[in-house]
Formats: sequence, C-alpha cells, structure tokens
Amino acid sequence: MDLITLAEVSGNLSTIGYGLAAIGPGIGIGIVFGKAIESTARQPELGGRIQTLMFIGFGLIEILALLGFISFFIMK
Repeated sequence: MDLITLAEVSGNLSTIGYGLAAIGPGIGIGIVFGKAIESTARQPELGGRIQTLMFIGFGLIEILALLGFISFFIMK
C-alpha cells in the first residue's frame, strides 16, 4: 500500500516540477522579445537583423521548454 502512495506522490511532484520548469523559458522568451523591441526602437535600421537573432534566441529557449516536456513523459 505504501508503494502505491509513493507512486501517486511522485507523479504529482513531477507534474508540479514541469510546471515550475516552464516558468524559466517563459521568462526567457519575455526577455528576448522585450530586448528585441527595445533595440529596434533604438536602431530601426537594424530591425531585420535583430528580428533574425530574436527568432534564433526564441528557438533555443523553446528547445529548453520542449526538453522539459519530454523529460516529464520519460520520468513518468
């Protein structure tokens, strides 16, 4: 009976853990887009280059979120 209780608790903790892990990429994406808007406002002539770098940064941050999502299912 104790093993069933432990399995239920670890399942709940892994769900909470993924929810907490999703906060990091969310903050990172907000920072990337905010800084891209700020730098485009300062130097509008570099808007295209800044946008390209912004999407590369967004992709790298999103990979972290997807890795957390995949590890959630692997650990389950």
